Amino acid sequence: MKASTSIAPFVLLLILISSIVLCSKAQQCVPSGRIKGKEAPPGQCNKENDSDCCVQGKMYKTYKCSPPVSSHTKAQLTLNSFQKGGDGGGPSECDNQYHSDDTPVVALSTGWFNNRSRCLHNITISANGRSVVAMVVDECDSTMGCDEDHDYQPPCSNNIVDASKAVWKALGVPHNQWGGLQITWSDA
Repeated sequence: MKASTSIAPFVLLLILISSIVLCSKAQQCVPSGRIKGKEAPPGQCNKENDSDCCVQGKMYKTYKCSPPVSSHTKAQLTLNSFQKGGDGGGPSECDNQYHSDDTPVVALSTGWFNNRSRCLHNITISANGRSVVAMVVDECDSTMGCDEDHDYQPPCSNNIVDASKAVWKALGVPHNQWGGLQITWSDA
């Protein structure tokens, strides 16, 4: 009897540790695949705002998920033009419209975009000691890229808030530092 009762706490501890490990792994977002880069036809990849163009043969990770959303979700802020002819490509996914660079709008990585559930909703972006409210109008596609529909740009990472110039201005980021900034965001 003594042997089985001394093993019970050990077994219980093992079960508890296993469940914690499984829960933490379930909350991780791992790549869902890869895309092989294709070189854009001449003039087909808009490099406005220092946008990247796919490199022939380079492998790019894709994601169907994003990190869990909290009241202070960490993300990478990138710069995008949602205007017609801008590096954002076609009209925005949520409303099939173009948006002025002077309007605080964003595109979210696929997991955060969540099948359009955040379309036309506001988020609060914080960085640089300031906050700004911006409307979600588009998806920064983490599942596809390197094709005409995506302006021959690579798939987005899974932690991107792709923002208009108005957002960068509101955060008080000097113009020569626009393009990549660690931020936090939350649903407004």
